[in-house]
Amino acid sequence: MRLSVFVAMQAVVSAASLIVEIVAGRMLAPYVGMSLYTWTSVIAVVLAGFSVGHWIGGRLAERAPRAALAANGWAMVAAALTTAGAVFVLRASAGPVLGVIENPVAAIVAICFAAFFLPSVFAGIPAPILTQIAVARAGAQSGRALGAMFAAGAVGAIAGTLLAGFVFISWLGSVGTLAAVTVIYAAIAAISFSLAGRERAPGMIAAAAALLLGGAAAALPGPCLRESQYFCIRTDDLDPREGQRQRLLVLDHLVHGISDEADPQAMLTPHGAILDGLTRHRMEGREFSAFFIGGGSFTLPRAWADITSRQVVAEIDPEVTRIATEKFWFSPDMAETRAVDARIALLQDPARYDVIVGDAFTDIAVPPHLITREFFQLARSRLNDDGVFVMNVIDRMDRLELVGALYHTMKTAFPTVELWAEPVAHSENRRIFILMGAQSPTDRPVIGQIAQRVSEGAMARMAAARAPLMLTDDHAPIERLLGSLR
Repeated sequence: MRLSVFVAMQAVVSAASLIVEIVAGRMLAPYVGMSLYTWTSVIAVVLAGFSVGHWIGGRLAERAPRAALAANGWAMVAAALTTAGAVFVLRASAGPVLGVIENPVAAIVAICFAAFFLPSVFAGIPAPILTQIAVARAGAQSGRALGAMFAAGAVGAIAGTLLAGFVFISWLGSVGTLAAVTVIYAAIAAISFSLAGRERAPGMIAAAAALLLGGAAAALPGPCLRESQYFCIRTDDLDPREGQRQRLLVLDHLVHGISDEADPQAMLTPHGAILDGLTRHRMEGREFSAFFIGGGSFTLPRAWADITSRQVVAEIDPEVTRIATEKFWFSPDMAETRAVDARIALLQDPARYDVIVGDAFTDIAVPPHLITREFFQLARSRLNDDGVFVMNVIDRMDRLELVGALYHTMKTAFPTVELWAEPVAHSENRRIFILMGAQSPTDRPVIGQIAQRVSEGAMARMAAARAPLMLTDDHAPIERLLGSLR
């Protein structure tokens, strides 16, 4: 058996295991969203699994080479079975776990552990077995063999990460990618049994069973209408209203917009209604230009198509834009769309706008680089003298730490900063707010029945009580500021 065989096996297993790690984060998103907490949990659980697997593999590596290779084959069969089974475990466990565990971080860890710990354990077993055999057979060149095996593991991990992010998920989807990894593990199992020269028949039967389970997993209908490189996207029709259609957009696990087929002006979400009403009041009926940070269902660009001179929407995910065009009655001639991060779009475009709308919630949080002092200063530089910057925020009523930090930070960029709130709380624990930065204050404390302005006195008292943070590119801990919104 040549060293190259073991190097190749190590590289392939390492690549497959990293593909599973990347896919784990995407598969959790429809249930718990995509956040710093999600990725931290995934990485911790997978590394814990690898650690246990390496320890077990080290014990198995002490056996005679053929016996160790047979054990490696069975480990790969188990990796294939548990990887394919992760789809079923995740869907069966997510609902009950979220219903029982109130703390969102603990729930994320528990769900991730249930679905992806065992696949990581079994994927961690081959490394010490294959390395031990390769080093033992290398004789006087054992150092080179050891280095080659470590390098193969690292190169495989890099390749797996790149393939998962840029190829597999976008072409096969999360479940299809896990099915492909199942095939890879089953193939490594078959090679291991063949090299061992023993247990071929039962091993091959077990590998075939893993392939069948992988096929069953791949055949399951997924939670996404489309799975892009950024989101699990789906749409749902609400109950028809006298033959009319209202449709909502769900990105990962949260509703990001609702549109009405017959009435483009209908604002069916609280934050949409406030953004629309406050902006129309500030523009005083005149035609204006607008830049949107995030598109979502494109409800506002569609509603403003007849009252704007120019609209630019920076929606980083082109699939979201396609869905808006296909299912949310948005026409491409209503606005210029750019499939790029909003901050990059503003940096690259020196044009000035009357309105900049910040509506880029990817989960319960805004991307940190879109809520910092440096970003607000950039946004201010792209506004006309009488322009306004408005953004929606969700915060806990018993904390208001994010709202306080954003208000405090925006004050460094705008002469006037106002906080507007929906009159009735969105839920018992959270409320939707709109922050507005402008050159001058709004001339009224209430906008119709949709929003009321929080007084300067209330904001000063909140700032004194909470000592709000200054959010910068170097430090914007949005997850900690939000805490649990459940």
